[in-house]
Amino acid sequence: MRILLASASKRRGSILRQRFANIEQIALQDVDESVSRRSVAEQVREVVSRKAQAVSFNDSYDVVIVADTLVEDPDDELQALGQPASKENATAMLLRLRGRRHRVWSATMVYSMGQWQTSIEHAIVEIEEYSDDVFIDLIESESWLGKAGGYDLAGKMGAYATLIEGSESTVLGFTQESLEHLDELQTLLSMSRS
Repeated sequence: MRILLASASKRRGSILRQRFANIEQIALQDVDESVSRRSVAEQVREVVSRKAQAVSFNDSYDVVIVADTLVEDPDDELQALGQPASKENATAMLLRLRGRRHRVWSATMVYSMGQWQTSIEHAIVEIEEYSDDVFIDLIESESWLGKAGGYDLAGKMGAYATLIEGSESTVLGFTQESLEHLDELQTLLSMSRS
């Protein structure tokens, strides 16, 4: 199965390469990721839909995938914490999340056989009240770069964060439903080609 992952996320690329052999990854350019003030579920759906519209199609791929992940502010269900643009943004986000539970929303769209399938899921993550030394290390390591909410569950923050509800894949960038759908597509394509 030939897959195009239309994303700059190294984590998403790594997840797919662990499951599938033939992945090409191309970052989308100039997609408007600004969102209006409504539920984070609606915000993540809006952004992933814009990403889907920005994809250039050709016959080289059996499947095209776009995804987006947003962290919901623990104090405001209409406020998404996207990727920090600076060390100051990362500091503010990590201070907001430290010692708290929050929701992480992912939306994934998979294009195959002439149509898009969209799935949106959330997970709940709890970040412990870690020390100031740990906080400084998280900021200085720049582990927050390119990460919604300023952290990576599979990176340095993994030692201080616990998945309370939902799937790890949702926090890392893909809905679990979309990964199961991709497995089904691979089976279907293998059967049709044999």
